[in-house]
Amino acid sequence: MESLYVRQLKLGSMDNFVYLVGPKDSAEVLVVDPAWDVPAIEKALVEDGKRLVGAFVSHCHGDHTNGLPELLARHDVPVYAQRAEVDFSADLRELAAGALRPLGPGDSLTVGGRVFQALHTPGHTPGSHCLLAQDALVSGDTVFINGCGRCDMRGGDPEAMYRSLSQVLLKVPDSTRLFPGHDYANVPVAAMSDVRQHNPYFAFPDVASFVAYRMRPRR
Repeated sequence: MESLYVRQLKLGSMDNFVYLVGPKDSAEVLVVDPAWDVPAIEKALVEDGKRLVGAFVSHCHGDHTNGLPELLARHDVPVYAQRAEVDFSADLRELAAGALRPLGPGDSLTVGGRVFQALHTPGHTPGSHCLLAQDALVSGDTVFINGCGRCDMRGGDPEAMYRSLSQVLLKVPDSTRLFPGHDYANVPVAAMSDVRQHNPYFAFPDVASFVAYRMRPRR
C-alpha cells in the first residue's frame, strides 16, 4: 500500500471504523462511512493535509451514516451508494438527499487521478458494497476479519452473502488488505490470504451449509 493513503478512525459506541482513503501523492480523499464524530473526521483531514472529495457509504445502517447530515452541511461533496441500497433505504435517501450518486455493481470512482472500484456485495443489506482501492478492500459490514455481517435483519439475505464472499470477493487478490467496518478482531487490518484461511465464513463448500451455519439461533 505504498502508494495508497488510508487513515483508520475508531469512532462511536459500536466500535465502528471510519476511513479516509486516497492516493498518497494527492490531497484528495474519500471518507468511507462518515458516522458518529464529524469533527474527528475533519481533524484527521487537517492533520494529514487532505481534502474531502466524496463520501462512500458501504450500506444504509445508522451506525455507518449518522454523520452524513453534519458532513454535508459543511462539505459540498457527492455521496456514493449502490443503487440497490438507495432504492432500499428511505433513510439513506433522506440523509443524503441531493448529494446521492447511485452506483452500479463494479462502477468506478476517480480520486486524485486513481481509479477505485465499488464491489456490490449484498447479504447484510441489498445494496451493501465494498470499496476496492488499489490493494485495500474497505468492507463495511460485508466481511470482518473473523466474521461476516448479519443476514437476519431487514434486507438481509444469507444466500446473497454466500455469493458475495465466495464469488465477488474470491476475485480479490490474497495480498489485498482488509479494512473492516468494525473493530471486532484482535487486529484492525489483515491480509485477505489470512482472512480466507481463518475466517470460518470462507470455509463452506456450498450455500446450504453456509446458510445453516449463518442462520443458526443466536445465543
